[in-house]
Amino acid sequence: MEEVLRCHTREHVEHVFAIREPTWLDADTPATETTAEGALLAAGTAIEAARTGAFAFVRPPGHHALSNRAMGFCIFNNVAIAARAAQLAGQRVAIVDYDVHHGNGTQEIFWEDDSVLFVSLHQWPFYPGSGGPNEQAETTVNVPLSAGSGDDEYIHAFDHVVRPAVEQFGADLLLVSAGFDAHEEDPLAGMRVTDDGFRELSGRCAALAPGVAAVLEGGYNLLTLPRLVGAALDGFSASTTAG
Repeated sequence: MEEVLRCHTREHVEHVFAIREPTWLDADTPATETTAEGALLAAGTAIEAARTGAFAFVRPPGHHALSNRAMGFCIFNNVAIAARAAQLAGQRVAIVDYDVHHGNGTQEIFWEDDSVLFVSLHQWPFYPGSGGPNEQAETTVNVPLSAGSGDDEYIHAFDHVVRPAVEQFGADLLLVSAGFDAHEEDPLAGMRVTDDGFRELSGRCAALAPGVAAVLEGGYNLLTLPRLVGAALDGFSASTTAG
């Protein structure tokens, strides 16, 4: 609980833990009496992944969760909580988010904190409406991409914007908000990233810092999601093994 409260207000956390019957926390986010336990386990798994260099296969996801409320299927911001825990362990942390949606919750939590770098590649304009080309800060880098973008556009943006930003920041640990809803077969978005594209993005992420870990975010085609996670794991493993 102490680790969650480093990113979220006590009022928000207590509200989630007070739920005793099915309800809606926003238009997209249902909750029941077991939601608090599930969200706490997801956050704890993300912390452990950051500590051990692993991939946290968690639900609920986290990157839309704001400091003071749930949003967009997300209850607690798993990657932000993991970043704070890693900071306390003495690590300099950067976050790269390649979910198709902008990680508005992660951005909000770290917007005025230049000790954590946040970089987001996402479809824009699109839900949640944030992350446009003019929404930048010293340690917040948004890379909005047009609908229909595929592997070439993502890799070009990564090599020309993401890589320089992370290298300049000099992270000890890179945390990846690994969403797979930019895939060409995902039903909720309009991007065209392939399996190989996610393998390449993940490999490039792993090459940017001595340590890398990932946390599952979106991905809504249940037939392709296991395969895409496998492709990402291939990319993370190939880079770290080569290093």
